[in-house]
Amino acid sequence: MALRFGFVLLPHFTLTAFSTFVDALRLAGDEGDQSRPVDCQWQFITQDPVGVTASCGVHMMRESGLSKPEQYDYIVLCGGLLHRGEVMTDEVRAFLHAADAAGVTLIGLCTGSLQLAKAGLMAGRRCCISWFHYRELADEQPDVIPVADQLFVVDGRRITCAGGIASADLAGWLIEGHFGRARAQKSLHILGSDHARAASDPQPHPPLGVPATNDRVRRATLLMEQHLASPLSIEEIASRVNISRRQLDRVFRQELGQPPQVFYRALRLEFARHLLSQGKYTVTDVAMECGFSDAAHFSRLFKDAFGHPPSLESSANSGESSHRQSATPASSGKFH
Repeated sequence: MALRFGFVLLPHFTLTAFSTFVDALRLAGDEGDQSRPVDCQWQFITQDPVGVTASCGVHMMRESGLSKPEQYDYIVLCGGLLHRGEVMTDEVRAFLHAADAAGVTLIGLCTGSLQLAKAGLMAGRRCCISWFHYRELADEQPDVIPVADQLFVVDGRRITCAGGIASADLAGWLIEGHFGRARAQKSLHILGSDHARAASDPQPHPPLGVPATNDRVRRATLLMEQHLASPLSIEEIASRVNISRRQLDRVFRQELGQPPQVFYRALRLEFARHLLSQGKYTVTDVAMECGFSDAAHFSRLFKDAFGHPPSLESSANSGESSHRQSATPASSGKFH
């Protein structure tokens, strides 16, 4: 029996997370380059009869309205941009609650995870969110347990995913749980992936920021997190948050007890430590990834910060990546 997915597309949803998920489901039924809805079937659900536009400008036509949620095995809420107006309407919220009451598993993709929380459907649960929106979820939904150090989280009849290409990993996990490893591998191989990453595999960027009450400090630290490989100048950061370099220095000292350039360097070093802890990258690669053009200089700064050279950090963790614990299909209670 085919699995039935209903994709609720919110205005400004992220196309990559949505399309990657759907394509993985499609390819699970591929036979001789004739992939189609075989193992999995789906419908695109929007409130607006004319459909909805993704954040990149692609317009999706509606296939179904907000009705009969019980006909689906999974409802996938596809979110995206957050700051172009409210996207969660009372009608969508009611549809999601009706789906939950009918025993349907709810999946949040990208900021769809945050929207599930805002709809009151994640209270007391672990909720996976991109590191980019970690602080937003933590601040706005204190009854939710935010997770930004892995690709997706399975918590009963709630599955949340950071989005992006991690959506393919989640789809692969679902396909494997329902139809076996061979189907999942075939689907992901066609997409160009060697294997499905585990739910517990880390996101490319950890949530490195710290709480700050000053809005300009928070915006500045977010800019720093977004520009680790190619660091911005402190003058450029100050300009982007609409204050002078001197004012930025003052508010950083007040909020974080250190000037912005010191905080920025510590942020990059902490990210470097995160990458080295995976045991998969050379010191030179990590230095470049974290915006240090000179590996020797990076090594000196790293040793000053952590008390040992980066090569020791890398070698100590070289075997850990192969021992990560992955979520098992049985943990969702949905597979049959």
